[in-house]
Amino acid sequence: MQALLDELKRREDEGAPVQFWLRDDDAVMPSQALDRFIALTKKTTVPANLAVIPADTGIELAAHLKHAPHFSVSVHGWAHTNHAPDSEKKQELGNHRDTSDIVAQLKAGFTALSDFYADQFVPLLVPPWNRIAKEVVEELPAIGFQALSTFGREKPAPIRMINTHVDLIDWKGTRGGRPTDELVADFVKTIKHTQTPIGFLTHHLVHDEAAWDFMESLFEATASNQACQWVSINTILSADLPDPRLPAE
Repeated sequence: MQALLDELKRREDEGAPVQFWLRDDDAVMPSQALDRFIALTKKTTVPANLAVIPADTGIELAAHLKHAPHFSVSVHGWAHTNHAPDSEKKQELGNHRDTSDIVAQLKAGFTALSDFYADQFVPLLVPPWNRIAKEVVEELPAIGFQALSTFGREKPAPIRMINTHVDLIDWKGTRGGRPTDELVADFVKTIKHTQTPIGFLTHHLVHDEAAWDFMESLFEATASNQACQWVSINTILSADLPDPRLPAE
């Protein structure tokens, strides 16, 4: 963790402290894992955005999250269902269906979650598997979305991009938490090349002890560090920051 702290200090010395934000995907119902996630983020005062699957959620999770006011809720596609053939990477919002059908589902998801979660809802779309066809992206503002969050470096788009950049989970290996040295290296590399808020991606339903341990260590090392700040998605949406969809002048 020291390499991360050193890089944060460098940015602070340059007058450019780092902002982090936390996105957790695939929420549907209350669970022991979600309660552990809520408790950890509450203890370390780290706000979190929960990407909720509209087709499978309801009032039970909404009632549960009322006790976690540091949580916001975004739209995680519709049903997290793959429509791509086996020869392609999984996609729910790809170009494998009529765009009008996808838009109709996203409208339904937007309406359902904005009703269920009221003040905790944010007009942010998180595509399942972080993949979305450009034809669908073009329709998002008309639905009411103000931003789109995928993974990796932000690319030009007709809507504001607020991506995640460091993934906690080793999807191709253990499917638990990645090794600490790899995660720290990813954070350091991202801080060196990113001026906008840096997104940390988690999936509470699949966390093993290595994942929980890293989260706790990371939050304890950074939450009260003057060289950085964990911010809510609402803070990012309302901030006057450079918009990655626009070319630099």
